[in-house]
Amino acid sequence: MDYTLAIENAPETVPGGTGLLLLHPSIGETDRIDTDFLKTDTDHFLVVSTRTTAREVEQKLEHYDVDESRAVILDSISVERGYSRRRTDHIHYVRSPDDLAGIVEQVRGFLETHDGKLRVSVDSVTEMAYYADVDQAYAATEELLELLAEHGAVGLFHLSKEVHDDETLERFRGLFDGVIDLGVEGDVSYDDGS
Repeated sequence: MDYTLAIENAPETVPGGTGLLLLHPSIGETDRIDTDFLKTDTDHFLVVSTRTTAREVEQKLEHYDVDESRAVILDSISVERGYSRRRTDHIHYVRSPDDLAGIVEQVRGFLETHDGKLRVSVDSVTEMAYYADVDQAYAATEELLELLAEHGAVGLFHLSKEVHDDETLERFRGLFDGVIDLGVEGDVSYDDGS
C-alpha cells in the first residue's frame, strides 16, 4: 500500500512501512510540513507530542485545517509539567518525554486498534533525547520504525539539526528511508540515501 506525500521536493508516494526523518532548524516552521503529512491520504493518525500539550496540538490541527476526527494525540509533557489533563478516546498521556517504553506501547496500541492508512508523527526525537539520552531515544526510534514496518504505516520523526552534533545526526539519518531537510528560509530538500 502506497501513501501520498504532499511535501515539496519529496517523492509523490512512499510505500507503507516508510519512516521519514524531518531535520529542521531550532526555530524552523515544521507545522506546515507536519500537517501536510498528516492530512493527506490518511484514515487515522497519531501525534506523539514530547514538545507541546495535547491542547496545543489540537490548536495546530485546527489552524491547518486537519480533520481532527482522524486524530489520536499522545501528550507526554502535561503530566510532568503539572498541567490539568483529561483523558478522552483520542487523547492519551504518558508521564514524561523520557517514558520511552510508554511511548512505544502507546504507538503499538494505536497501530493495533486502527485500520486503513495510518500515519504517526513524532514531535520530537530531540526532546526524547533531551529528557532521556541519545542512545535511549535512538533505541526507541528503532522500535517505532519496526512497528511502522510491521503494520504498513508511515511515520515522520522530527529532529533538530542545531541541537545535535554531526555524528548524532548521521546516526539517526541511517535509520530512515528518507530525510526531509528544512532550511532556515523554509526551503525543503529530500534525500533517499541512494
